[in-house]
Amino acid sequence: MDRHDIALIGFGGVNRALAQIILDRGDELATDLGFTLRVVAITDLRLGSLMQADGIDLAEVFAMSDGETFAGKPGGTAAPQNDYVIRNSTADIVVEATFTNPIDGEPGISHVRAALESGKSVTTTNKGPVALGGLELNRLAAANGVTFQYEGSVVSGTPILRFASETLKGLRIDAVEGILNGTSNYVLGQMESGMTLDDAVAEAQALGYAEADPTADIEGSDVQLKVVILANELLGADITTADVTRRGISEVSAADIIEAAAQGRRYKLIGSAFRNAAGTVTAKVEPVALALTHPLASVSGPTNAVSFDTDLLGTVTVSGPGAGRIETAYALLSDIIAIDAHQRARAETVR
Repeated sequence: MDRHDIALIGFGGVNRALAQIILDRGDELATDLGFTLRVVAITDLRLGSLMQADGIDLAEVFAMSDGETFAGKPGGTAAPQNDYVIRNSTADIVVEATFTNPIDGEPGISHVRAALESGKSVTTTNKGPVALGGLELNRLAAANGVTFQYEGSVVSGTPILRFASETLKGLRIDAVEGILNGTSNYVLGQMESGMTLDDAVAEAQALGYAEADPTADIEGSDVQLKVVILANELLGADITTADVTRRGISEVSAADIIEAAAQGRRYKLIGSAFRNAAGTVTAKVEPVALALTHPLASVSGPTNAVSFDTDLLGTVTVSGPGAGRIETAYALLSDIIAIDAHQRARAETVR
């Protein structure tokens, strides 16, 4: 049976969840998918780096005590050596799940670039490299005969990009709009129930929906990155965050929400992109008071949803989880499945 060897770059919640899935469901997945998965490298700011070409004992890794590093293990170091591990491990797939840098995409962009240059396929949940360097990185992947996948960079485990590119194949997508941030959606819902913005944010933090610094969620910069990805991927645009106008939900007052409700409307933070008559693409992030009949108006809590405006089917809407470690780990798994399919197709072409 075929096997994919994997390097996990970053060992936070999402990559730990993927490793747990491989540990718990490896045999079942092999039967279902037709290939096995083996982790041969892990890097992490706290744990250091570990490379073992014969496969890492994941149960042993999960049993490590607080404060312990990889230094005491064969092939381990206390310091993370991300670039070295990416370029020199025996992995054929690199899973990049480090933090998102909305300014320049680093170090994620460098991680992805190093992997692709080394002839390794990549899956990432990191919005930065996709939004800020996606076009370059996809060209680099093609030049090196490998694959760059990033389903989890937009709506966690809900397969928005693959749904559009595969299920909606044959349709022309003229516009896309969505609720792309579960935190802001939850906060707006609580404000509609009478809470203040600050209290709703505090509650979202207590529930784990919002980070300690919720600025990216509340002010829309998280959605801005996702809109860039959607516009470039689905509408053939070539835009950056500078091309996406942005307004966050801090501009929405309790009075605005009450007034909208009286008019049969509901505020949502909407990220959108649409193709103009001239062929250019306009993209923006802004709070919008949607009519209750709008397909996105009823999406509540931390759920995300995306509506596609198509030429033959009209509006098609998909909703699902917008966050969560297991859900996002599934996106990585779905990307690995897509990478395997690409590798098999390439192998058939070469024969």
